[in-house]
Amino acid sequence: MVVLVTGATGQLGQALKAAAPVHNNIQFYFAGSAEADVTNAQSLHDIFDKIKPQYCINTAAYTAVDKAESEPEKAHAVNVAGAANIARTCKAFNTVLIHISTDFVFDGTKKTPYNEDDTTNPQSVYGTTKRDGEIEIQKIIEQYYVVRTSWVYSQYGSNFMKTMLRLAAERSSLSVVNDQVGTPTNANSLANTLIAIIAYNAANKANPKFGTYHFSDEGQCSWYDFAKKIFEVNKITIDLRPITTKAYPTPAKRPAYSVLNKQKIKTSFAISIPDWQDSLENNIEKDRVN
Repeated sequence: MVVLVTGATGQLGQALKAAAPVHNNIQFYFAGSAEADVTNAQSLHDIFDKIKPQYCINTAAYTAVDKAESEPEKAHAVNVAGAANIARTCKAFNTVLIHISTDFVFDGTKKTPYNEDDTTNPQSVYGTTKRDGEIEIQKIIEQYYVVRTSWVYSQYGSNFMKTMLRLAAERSSLSVVNDQVGTPTNANSLANTLIAIIAYNAANKANPKFGTYHFSDEGQCSWYDFAKKIFEVNKITIDLRPITTKAYPTPAKRPAYSVLNKQKIKTSFAISIPDWQDSLENNIEKDRVN
């Protein structure tokens, strides 16, 4: 089985690359934007024609949440037009598309975990383009999985965990928002889940269960709680202070609550999901080993 991973230089792409060697029955092909540019239909056609993948995991995205407010055209080009390009290419080559989306498609006003069929109402350019990308995919192709996730971090790339560790090395005190609640997601957990979906389908070809799914690690916390745990497991002493969103204004509005209900993905694919705190500890331990 051949699986193409687009956006391979991002943290999820790198997590998939790290997980790939133990899956001998899958031939992964990792492509960055230079080789598989989702904004260029011909670029996609060429690589699909070259490797003829059965699956494409599309991790390519414009993810600079605040910058997107001043660069809406760039965000749209990747997250909407790019999603449509890859969906059309997958359809032309009879390839199953696994597309990564986000909790930012919701407005954050709910008080209980969001289900897949809850009404989307993004409050930022980033969230809007990711929602519109989902819509394009659903219009173009039937063989798709849209997997929404949240607060992704890892030992790879740029993310909240690495930012906190960097700032802790530079400062004696930090203030972190305490009134936005969600779930940190280890990119390695997400990578393993995407591979598990492919493995499930290989064993259950008559019942592929296409559609939209939610995945994050289990549990919930605020950004302050997340930072506190990061410093705790790294044995870092720092003056950490909780602040409100109003005290830390950003160009893009974040959901106040974006916990995702994972029951559908757990039931559909027999997936076991770790608690976010366990995932964090495992990630940091893996980073120490590496």
